[in-house]
Amino acid sequence: MLVACSGGADSLALAVAARFVTRRAGVRCGLVTVDHGLQAGSGERAARLAEWARERGFAPVDVRAVRVDGAGGPEAAAREARYAALEAAAREHRAAMVLLGHTRDDQAETVLLALARGSGPRGLAGMPERRERHGVLFVRPLLDVSRAETRAACEVDGLAVWDDPHNVDAAYARSRIRPLVEALGAGVVDNLARTARLVGADSNYLDELAAEALEKALDDGGGIASDDGPIGSGAPRVPGLSVDALVRLPGPIRTRVLHAWALRLGAPGSALSHRHVAALDALVVNWHGQGAVALPDSLWVARADGVLRAER
Repeated sequence: MLVACSGGADSLALAVAARFVTRRAGVRCGLVTVDHGLQAGSGERAARLAEWARERGFAPVDVRAVRVDGAGGPEAAAREARYAALEAAAREHRAAMVLLGHTRDDQAETVLLALARGSGPRGLAGMPERRERHGVLFVRPLLDVSRAETRAACEVDGLAVWDDPHNVDAAYARSRIRPLVEALGAGVVDNLARTARLVGADSNYLDELAAEALEKALDDGGGIASDDGPIGSGAPRVPGLSVDALVRLPGPIRTRVLHAWALRLGAPGSALSHRHVAALDALVVNWHGQGAVALPDSLWVARADGVLRAER
């Protein structure tokens, strides 16, 4: 397995814990750090972290430099670049999984951000403990561990923690909401994390039903090339969707089908919003001859001959 590590308290504590467990289990444990290049000296800091990891016995140790530019603002662009780098590292090193150091506090912040943005159940479910993305399994073992506990663990181990200045930069939404979470106290943080688990369990079940419904609603008459990411030449085709099949579905399932289909077409998840899905749903349940719906990444979806068809 690979541990994604920034050098902050959360990911350092995770790295040390993972190395402790895997050494005894006879499992190979590597470390990957992503240099976003957004701060002066980030390359040197990544190199020092890599040297520490080698001294601790991590293998392989991988430093990935990325370029942060894309849709959805700086946070979304950095996240997409980071995950793409982690996925590439996992494939190159044939890792069974990538461990992420998100804590209970991160989960509470995620739920509050979702509330502020008016997200639906998927947003309120927060970050899943396990998630597969483009064939790579990501696991968050610390979602029941507090940020204070990870910092205490680093102090016990004598680790030099790097505090990312972006964590207190008001230009980032998560940084602005962090003082509120701290002011609410540990009890509220626990409750928000518990809410995420409960909503997540319900959402997972509905997503399973939606995945089955999506396969039944596919219609080859409206296909478009896609590779489960940016659409490219020679990629397999993603069929269109049958309106007859969609209109028979309950609303919560139908909107999930439309969301999943848009992702399969290549719409980036970070930019795909409720507004886009609602517009797609209107093509099904409120059809009056309206034009095509614009989705992120230059995708267009129109209704024709009883099928939702996508094109660029």
